[in-house]
Amino acid sequence: MNTIRTAMLLAAMTALFMGVGFLIGGSGGMMIALLIAAGTNLFSYWNADKMVLSMNRAVEVDEKNAPEYYAIVQALAKQAGLPMPRTYLIDNPQPNAFATGRNPQNAAVAASTGLLQRLTHEEVAAVMAHELAHVQHRDTLTMTIVATFAGAISMLGNFAFFLGGNRDNNNPFGFVGVLAAMIVAPFAAMIVQMAVSRTREYEADRRGAEICGHPLWLASALDKIARGAERIPNPDAERNPAMAHLFIINPLHGERMDNLFSTHPSTENRIAALQEMARGMGDGAVRTTQRQAPVPSPADEQQSAGPWGRPAAAEPPAEPARPKPNPWGRNPTGPKGRWS
Repeated sequence: MNTIRTAMLLAAMTALFMGVGFLIGGSGGMMIALLIAAGTNLFSYWNADKMVLSMNRAVEVDEKNAPEYYAIVQALAKQAGLPMPRTYLIDNPQPNAFATGRNPQNAAVAASTGLLQRLTHEEVAAVMAHELAHVQHRDTLTMTIVATFAGAISMLGNFAFFLGGNRDNNNPFGFVGVLAAMIVAPFAAMIVQMAVSRTREYEADRRGAEICGHPLWLASALDKIARGAERIPNPDAERNPAMAHLFIINPLHGERMDNLFSTHPSTENRIAALQEMARGMGDGAVRTTQRQAPVPSPADEQQSAGPWGRPAAAEPPAEPARPKPNPWGRNPTGPKGRWS
């Protein structure tokens, strides 16, 4: 079923690409677009994951240089019955994460330094379980292909004015066609991104909660990540907005998460679904209040910096009964908990 969906998506994106080419250069432009689309299909299947990781300047880590983070991913992959994915770290203060790869045997997961610094051990585990759910459902290939095509289509739309300015380019629509390509192409690519991402995030939330065993861990993590994304810009994502739907939360600074044209479903709705799931599972951690724990203040965030950031003077937590903001420490043997 996933193979059929991927093939249909490739066909739709190829048709969209050819349509933009026709608007810009007529039949000749359409044939050129077809050749480019064929090359993009092949490139997307084999190399799109490498390109996405490179665009985010992700660095591969292992049990030696990131033992706590690596151990969490390793234990969760075993829990989900998946091969151990390549594990990457992104030097970015915005808390976020994504998964990529053409299949579970060639998958990769990436988390930002901001995620590891601002979330608790349990919340990080829930986020990585969500990303492994995408791997298990084989969403990573589809979403990475969409990111590659959306970027190519948007770029083609941006160049439409220059490519379509020649009267001898066989364009039957003239300047109107060029203008339509400039406006419609990025918009159509965004619609495809929305259709792919929104439907898959809910299912990845559900499966991720099953993998880690606690829906409320993921609910709390989503709340913190969404608040952090609103306050902290992600320059790499801003330069390549076609990648936005890959992340667990929209990384574009200032983008409203409940916007009609957002690539992600409403964070509040996702949290509500996880809370309902927790009640159905009889999770003892269900809270009576609807509001999740807020993102720590800047001062708290500096104090909770873990091994990925600068060490800060230790102070007792404001609420001793709750988990520490970042229980990573410097233990070279990895975390002490259910994921160790």
